[in-house]
Amino acid sequence: MPRSGEQSSFCGIAIMAKASRAGATKTRLSPPLSLEEAALCNTAFLKDVTDNLVRASREASVSGYVAYGPVGGEGFFRAHLPAEIGLLEVWYPDLGLCLIRALEAQFARGHEAACVLNSDSPTLPPALLIEAVRVLQAPGDRIVFGPSTDGGYYLLACKRVHHRLFEDIAWSTEVVAHQTLERAVELGLPVHMLPVWYDVDDATSLRIVSQELLDGIPFHRRLTSGPARNTADLLRRLLQDDALRAQLSSPTAVPPIRAFLSALAAR
Repeated sequence: MPRSGEQSSFCGIAIMAKASRAGATKTRLSPPLSLEEAALCNTAFLKDVTDNLVRASREASVSGYVAYGPVGGEGFFRAHLPAEIGLLEVWYPDLGLCLIRALEAQFARGHEAACVLNSDSPTLPPALLIEAVRVLQAPGDRIVFGPSTDGGYYLLACKRVHHRLFEDIAWSTEVVAHQTLERAVELGLPVHMLPVWYDVDDATSLRIVSQELLDGIPFHRRLTSGPARNTADLLRRLLQDDALRAQLSSPTAVPPIRAFLSALAAR
């Protein structure tokens, strides 16, 4: 991976992340996990997303960053992430403003394209990051959009910051992706849709990632998931608890994908 900020790197990719702290990170995983275990998941997910980003950089012109909070959390990220990952302190009460500032910070470092990426999809295929970069390398303004099964998105990449994409969005609801795509239509922006993926942010998605990593049940029929070794190792340790193993071993259907996302992805 080129050193963060080198102009030889076409695209920056910033993982949006919080420093792990019990009771403040991944709290929707409790129950079935304790708050301490949920914080451990936050760290494992972040390490795996970073590993996937490093893998993508071997085949695409990418520099990796973490756009982090809260203020003063630099030590946590330096202790857990590779030195080549740049750190951007981005901490505002409004999520939309955090995303805007993370994108702006990447452009300020000389990249021709910028991307914001979630930190809770540890099995996201590196191939999707490579696809996003290569699509942006074609002439013309556009965005690349990665919708999540919960109605949000795991990735948004662009060649310039369009503030309207982040305005009047009902953050943390199932309409985030829909509203963001509506803003793209308003702006007349072409949208390249990536396949739908999932965030690990509740008991259902924790069961899905457990089945994918430990039982070999793929989330996507045609895409190879990221290995997520840190998450897999943590799940093996956690599943030594009989009660948790019982909760995560029951069959789980992949959450339904909204019709409008399926239709857009099929275009």
